[in-house]
Amino acid sequence: MTAVVLLSGCQGGSAPSSPPSETSSTTASPTVSESSPAASATPTASPAYKPADATGKAQNVPVPVMPELAKENSKAGLEAFIGYWYATYSYATETGDLGPWSESTDVMTVSGAAYKKAVELNYTNGRWVVGGRITTPVIEVLWQEGLVEQPAKVQVLQEQIQYYDADGSSGQQMTPEYNTAEAVMATYRNGSWQVIDNGLIVG
Repeated sequence: MTAVVLLSGCQGGSAPSSPPSETSSTTASPTVSESSPAASATPTASPAYKPADATGKAQNVPVPVMPELAKENSKAGLEAFIGYWYATYSYATETGDLGPWSESTDVMTVSGAAYKKAVELNYTNGRWVVGGRITTPVIEVLWQEGLVEQPAKVQVLQEQIQYYDADGSSGQQMTPEYNTAEAVMATYRNGSWQVIDNGLIVG
């Protein structure tokens, strides 16, 4: 396989990863005396997720949560991290919020800077996008013991993207959905993974 890192469109983002890990804690139940009225708790419903459409931006998009496994310096840890990383870019594509993605990406590299700029342009001056969510059905980590930088191959599926200007008019030409193979290069720094390069696989 010849992996050539190219800027892969810079339109889309990251794929939803596995469900966020849940941590449970056990606390002692408070004792209620027989003379005390029973306490009743009213659950607070989370605001409903609403995807973007022609009338406006997405609302209440769930923020990806990094699984505990993704913090490990191991093949399994890197696989979990890459799933999370694509999820953060999918989130950025849908919301314009690059925060979680930037924390896991070297944005000083050519590819990192290009992806960052793409999202920023799509949300400048009141613009927004519809679609563009990403999934990663296959993540193959090409683990090589002892290397500082670890490569992986990823199948990336992305929905079509429609672009809107602040006044609700259509922006640039729609980007069709795609199914591509991408290369990801990551390194483990200061106790966490960081993507240092990403692009299409050709050849």
